[in-house]
Amino acid sequence: MSTNPSPSATEVDHAAHEHDSDSPSSARKYIDAVLEQSFRHLFGPTATPEQPRRHDVVSIAKLTTALSDYLSPEEIKEVKAAFHFSDEAHLGQYRQSGEPYITHPVAVAETCAAWKLDAQSIMAALLHDVMEDQGVTKTELAERFGPKVAELVDGLSKLDKMEFRSREEAQAENFRKMLLAMARDVRVILVKLADRLHNMRTLGAVPPEKRRRVARETLDIYAPIAHRLGLNNTYRELQDLSFANFNPHRYATLEKAVKAARGNRREVVGKILESVQRAISDAKLDAEVTGREKTIFSIYKKMRDKQLSFSQVLDVYGFRVVVENPLECYTCLGALHALYKPVPGKFKDYIAIPKVNGYQSLHTTLVGPFGAPIEFQVRTRKMHEIAEAGVAAHWLYKNGGADLNDVQKRAHQWLKSLLDIQSEVGDSSEFLEHVKIDLFPDAVYVFTPKSKIMALPRGATALDFAYSIHSDLGNQCVAVKINNELLPLRTELKSGDIVEVITAPYSKPNPAWLGFVRTGKARTAIRHYLKTMRLNESVQLGERLVDQSLKGYGLALSDVTPEVWDKLVLWTGNKNRQEIFADIGLGRRVAAVMAKRIEVLMNGREGHEGDDDHPREHGTSTAPPVVITGTEGMSVQLSACCRPIPGDDIMGYIGIGLGMAIHTTDCRVAQRIHRRDPGRWIDVAWAPQPGRLFDVAIKVLVKNTKGVFARVAADITSADANIVHIAMDEDQSQESTVLRFVIQVSDRVHLANVMRRVRTNLDVMRIARERPSEEGHRHHDGGMRIDRERADY
Repeated sequence: MSTNPSPSATEVDHAAHEHDSDSPSSARKYIDAVLEQSFRHLFGPTATPEQPRRHDVVSIAKLTTALSDYLSPEEIKEVKAAFHFSDEAHLGQYRQSGEPYITHPVAVAETCAAWKLDAQSIMAALLHDVMEDQGVTKTELAERFGPKVAELVDGLSKLDKMEFRSREEAQAENFRKMLLAMARDVRVILVKLADRLHNMRTLGAVPPEKRRRVARETLDIYAPIAHRLGLNNTYRELQDLSFANFNPHRYATLEKAVKAARGNRREVVGKILESVQRAISDAKLDAEVTGREKTIFSIYKKMRDKQLSFSQVLDVYGFRVVVENPLECYTCLGALHALYKPVPGKFKDYIAIPKVNGYQSLHTTLVGPFGAPIEFQVRTRKMHEIAEAGVAAHWLYKNGGADLNDVQKRAHQWLKSLLDIQSEVGDSSEFLEHVKIDLFPDAVYVFTPKSKIMALPRGATALDFAYSIHSDLGNQCVAVKINNELLPLRTELKSGDIVEVITAPYSKPNPAWLGFVRTGKARTAIRHYLKTMRLNESVQLGERLVDQSLKGYGLALSDVTPEVWDKLVLWTGNKNRQEIFADIGLGRRVAAVMAKRIEVLMNGREGHEGDDDHPREHGTSTAPPVVITGTEGMSVQLSACCRPIPGDDIMGYIGIGLGMAIHTTDCRVAQRIHRRDPGRWIDVAWAPQPGRLFDVAIKVLVKNTKGVFARVAADITSADANIVHIAMDEDQSQESTVLRFVIQVSDRVHLANVMRRVRTNLDVMRIARERPSEEGHRHHDGGMRIDRERADY
């Protein structure tokens, strides 16, 4: 074993700090020295930053050779024409490295050719900067190369073209444009990823400040997109290149440690490969076994997250076995488990349940020689190509007849969800917030009652599941069954759960849902519904309030003529009458003032009588009260400070921008507000048959006997009341304790029946409806007294 010291994550950071004073050029030379390729005969090249190549004469021979494998001569001719057009457009333009600029689009096109993208994508790669840098128009491109190529180049150019008020806004807007362009044609992002990959490979010539910014952006945005689309090789390389440029000295320190450890681990790795190949041969399998060194970034991330030193990161190498068909994958798995003992809980079957980006493999961790954990991936050749190429495999296998419907379908579903989110959010920052949640998920896999597999980000709730199926299902969700057990909507899901959604046609989203949903789709759908619902309900409330006020003048809303409405819209400055009603429902305008103005206009007295903007005080209007059913929605709220229920005397307060709040007439909070702002109160009354149950708090003083809690709860439910909340005072005496309940009743008569039923319990010493103290509005206030006068309510 080596006697070389093994750096910890902290020591790697410290070594990086020591180099921070070095000049950029010397730091770059140091990095270049330690990033040399090695260990190729066993593992192949690792993902390290590639230095830019110098070209005295720019040639596309390498590109055309690669294209000749899958494009027709006519298509290659079109690609050459695009190259010559781009070469002429960029003539005299150079990169910061000193190379002719045309070397960059050629390198991007070579990457696209390696992914075997179609001729239009290769042409777009060669032309992707001519609109932005050289002023070539979209029309000119369409005439020369066709509308499809012009659309692709235009989509690429628009990503970096806008000007914004702030860097944050620019990032959010660029991200939005990129993802929406990708949703319309995924080739846009494939070319963009190839563009970013080459820029990252040649970032050494860029000033340090810009280098760090580009590296951070790549790590935050482009690498996750590559992963989400299944481009795993590109994903890993972008991560490593970002790490090397964002934290060059940390990268160099860790690279040096990895290089030093290779010789010591070579013998162990060789033995593992030999043993595995023998075991697979004994199982009569024709398989290819390879070893792969983990990327520097993934090693550092593991050291940092788990606070390990480098010597403690034992699984630096991973092994992959590629076989012919899925059945052989499981046969190979058995052979591996017979060779080395599997680590419990470290087996993942991504063949039966693919990842959200379509990735398929068997993953297992085994205890190898010297007790070191070894990670294995077992997959078919087709799975391997898809794992490395992702959605690009659509073009890779275009002529091979392979069925890639599942991979394409998953990518399409995610891309479609971007358009759904875009259509419902208010701005780019909100879009970025929602999409980032879904970009890089650690997924869980659950089942519908019909055994369909659904993939959701880890931490997703049952409500997220409902919204993932359809927005309407989420909006009407009232309960869920998980593995046939009724559980709350906020329950986090685990892989293997069977989830059934229970809906009610009149159910609506609750603003509290935003506090626990996990996915961008759910958050967007809830916010969109609440905004729309609040506006609609405010309009309806405004109509009712104006109609009520007009009755005081012997008028009705239906009496108002279109001419009067036109004058009112002009007078208020609103766009239309619906906007007037919304303002009234939200408390921005006063219904009594609007009714007065309507009365003046209807009777032709405009200009003869002063039209002030001061509402009448509560109780002075001759109009009938506004009827409250309890089902008005967000525009009419039952105040938590007094919890009014049908049978209570009530009054309504129109808060500015808040709709109407209903209070009991004896509510201390309401009385205080009334003294301060008497003009915003209106007469309200309960409907004869309210359309819901109402929350009310009760306080029960009981003897401190065994099982009393359960007996009181049983008494409440036997009186047909639902229990919403239960609590017990902590400062209980030896003889008695106070139980607190929030229950649902239909009205005061129902509440009285519940209290009489509870009072028959011999352990109950006293019961009362709870009222708030002078100090606060708590639902369960320990300082509240029991009011004997209300004991029979």
